[in-house]
Amino acid sequence: MSSQEPSGPGSGERAGPPGRIEPRLWALFGATFFSMALTMGQITFLGKQVFDMTGEPFFLGLLGLAEFVPAFLLAPVSGMVADRFERRLVFAWGLGGEVLASLGLFFYVASDPASVLPIYGLVVTFGTARAFLMAVSRAMPMDLAPEGARERMVALNVAGWQGGFIVGPVAFGLAFDVDPALPYLLAAGCAAAGIGLLMIVPRSDVRRAALAPGAGARAVISQALDGLRYVRRNRVVLGAISLDLFAVFLGGVHLLLPAIAADRLGVGAVGLGWLASAVGIGAAAVMLTLSVRPFQRRVGPALLGSVALFGVGTIVLGLTRSYVVAFVALLVLGGADAVSIFVRGTIVPLATPEEMRGRVLAVEYVFIGGSNELGGFRSGVTAALLGVAGAVVFGGAGTLAVVAAWWMVFPELRRIDHFSEVRPDT
Repeated sequence: MSSQEPSGPGSGERAGPPGRIEPRLWALFGATFFSMALTMGQITFLGKQVFDMTGEPFFLGLLGLAEFVPAFLLAPVSGMVADRFERRLVFAWGLGGEVLASLGLFFYVASDPASVLPIYGLVVTFGTARAFLMAVSRAMPMDLAPEGARERMVALNVAGWQGGFIVGPVAFGLAFDVDPALPYLLAAGCAAAGIGLLMIVPRSDVRRAALAPGAGARAVISQALDGLRYVRRNRVVLGAISLDLFAVFLGGVHLLLPAIAADRLGVGAVGLGWLASAVGIGAAAVMLTLSVRPFQRRVGPALLGSVALFGVGTIVLGLTRSYVVAFVALLVLGGADAVSIFVRGTIVPLATPEEMRGRVLAVEYVFIGGSNELGGFRSGVTAALLGVAGAVVFGGAGTLAVVAAWWMVFPELRRIDHFSEVRPDT
């Protein structure tokens, strides 16, 4: 590990008292809020749309696969774009692509469709735009953080993310009750609002990766794959990211919520919206606390312990037929996930040279996106074999097994005490 502290943005226009977050930076948290609100609201009610049309949980899993494939295929390209171009503008262009995908869904669903295939095609389009958006949005809080405010910037950005997680499903549920096509028009409006807020965010002065003049295709591909090489080489980054991949691949059940709400809890669109929001409510409560008082000690054990608690909450969700118990279980696993996101969202950028953050975080997004979207596919397939309850309990137990394995395999991760110990590799 390098003995040097990774350099911060240090822009003159953001100079001020150490730890102070200037007003224009808060627009980034707003853009993150709208981005997550449209994503969680849209995917929740796309799930309900597909489940109402097919009646089979397997088709819910295919939604996750359709969103994952473009993120996986485009990770090297999206990471290189994030490191070579102004990240604020890449974020805005990604939201623009989501506007087009959401409008396509609005017009298709409004036509009273009989086939789910075009829905999957539009989800692939949405996932393509999101692959570029996520590669930059996770790097920007660390890029723009004033001296002494890195942990607060990460916590506030994740709080905006979790705020969207709460508001999106509830607002989209109310819209779905009015008209099944209306949530997708609302999603396009959220993306447009995010673009407007990004125009307020100041430019970062992070060093841009550049290719030598006349560099050929081999050099372009090599630079694009640098992020993957760095993740493989840095044990702390590899352990933190892969923990999320395998734990949420097994324990992620969000795409099964429409089936859980209908078949096990007996609630409709509004009840489903509140269930989906419960994860965000638990997470936002934790993140707001961390934005005021971010913890600094035993961060490695906290990461592993929070993932274990996520697994316990998932098991309880799978066993219950009580709406109240299910809601509380989702609150708990949401809060646990927020601690995991906070720790990982601080460790990974600190362990990465700033000029490579876009490429490394693009790889991270494939891991995170893979854990959520492929986890949704896994849960759909498992539900077809074991039933909805069996799939959820199996996933929670698998998450606990992953935590036990990572505790032994990645001692570098569990031994981290202070964030200040984390440095990029040279």
